[in-house]
Amino acid sequence: MPHWMIVALRLTGLGWYIAACIVLGIVGGVWLDGLTGLRIVFTLVGIVLGSIIAFYGVYRMVLPAIYGSGSSRQPSAPSKPRNQDSDHGGNGYS
Repeated sequence: MPHWMIVALRLTGLGWYIAACIVLGIVGGVWLDGLTGLRIVFTLVGIVLGSIIAFYGVYRMVLPAIYGSGSSRQPSAPSKPRNQDSDHGGNGYS
């Protein structure tokens, strides 16, 4: 499969993920509004929560593309420099 097609399918999946999160937030909010008798409170909460979940999920999905496909987390901090004055005999004395 060509590389451009793989990228296009991944972007399409991201779009569907965003749409599903926001639509589910709206549908859940409308359902809770009807259940409680409130007018638009839960719909607005659903939109906000759906948007937050969508963009956090997209962030987590795009992270490997930014930092490399080997891991889904940011690169670790540089390790501490080794002590150059240590005894290399393995007895632990400097």
